[in-house]
Amino acid sequence: MKSRKLSRKRRRATIVTAAAASVVAGAALLPNWSAGAAVTDDPTVDPATKATFQRLADAVFSDRTNALVDGARSGQQGDHQLTSGFSGKVRLSGTQSRQESSALSELRGRKSRLAKLGEKYSAGSTSVTLDATQVKGRRATVDVTETTTLTYAKVHGNEPKTTGFQAHHELTFRADRQGNWQLTGIRDTDDGYLAVNQVAKPAVAAPDTAADDGPPEAARSATTWPASAKPKNFSATGYDYKAMAAYAAKYWNHYNPAYPNYNGEADGGDCTNFVSQTLKAGGWKHVPGSASDFHKWFGNSEIQSDSFVGVNEFSWFALSSKRVTSLANVFQLDVGDVLQMDFNRDGSKDHSMIVTYRSPQGVPYVTYHSTNTYNRSVASIVASYPTAAYYAYRT
Repeated sequence: MKSRKLSRKRRRATIVTAAAASVVAGAALLPNWSAGAAVTDDPTVDPATKATFQRLADAVFSDRTNALVDGARSGQQGDHQLTSGFSGKVRLSGTQSRQESSALSELRGRKSRLAKLGEKYSAGSTSVTLDATQVKGRRATVDVTETTTLTYAKVHGNEPKTTGFQAHHELTFRADRQGNWQLTGIRDTDDGYLAVNQVAKPAVAAPDTAADDGPPEAARSATTWPASAKPKNFSATGYDYKAMAAYAAKYWNHYNPAYPNYNGEADGGDCTNFVSQTLKAGGWKHVPGSASDFHKWFGNSEIQSDSFVGVNEFSWFALSSKRVTSLANVFQLDVGDVLQMDFNRDGSKDHSMIVTYRSPQGVPYVTYHSTNTYNRSVASIVASYPTAAYYAYRT
């Protein structure tokens, strides 16, 4: 996700202007049917058509989930795709069908990489709800929410039962001359592209710099597994790591109203804000002062320091305050520890996660916002983003 230093300006005017421009651009892309051709009037989208939009979206994301499941499960037989059952009034366009085939191939490769790291999914369940439908001429824009659960196969016997996430998407449908609708585009609208079954490249932040004295540089962590032992002393710091895990479990898929929600903001996401809340629930104390001073750390419903909500500023505060130390390997992480990622390795970190479970075999599981995800294994993160830079912190 694009989680980094958050501007105090929401840039609402810019967002409104951009939205208006996109509508104009969308109108310009509408088909220019030749005069005299046998063309129906602009089609209407009745409840039955909306329901079919929803079912096709469900099939698309179910296919993606099933591509990660070990064996033919969850309604999928062999290479059969659920989307192949749609034709006629609502179906995939030829281009979108090819894009989905490419996505499924990438996800099967991800499944193979996961298996080499000792992780498999025995079952998957995806459901999609339709949130809104807007129709302009022969173009329909459909907003949906995807809720997916994957069951961990008991490869070692100590995996969590499931991992799950919620993601939001915008689907574009276009009607042909006879009024038949084709799905022509899918856009993930969360800050992140960090769902288990997503294949879009994650957004990255521009390199960030500090306004005052030089911030500490975090050490990169290796991603080889298994890692050398680095046991955590849970009683040495006075922090309540169980409380951290419990807070993350409670608020991973709905947001604590005692804090602002930054998911969907133009300049970032909610990942670091969520991690900071979780650490605060486990005993991290505020360090009041200037919000822009990375040596300070505080957050509530009214005001948050940059270090509370910004991924790079959090790293600078946590290291300079000695509240964390860097770990040599991501698989040394334990409950209450923090994992950050730099997707394009440009030196500016893009995403923050907190560890909520660690298996006896040495696999940590992380929970995060943007995209809202619970107990995803670090093995899955590494298999999905093998070229990213990783930063692991012991809290």
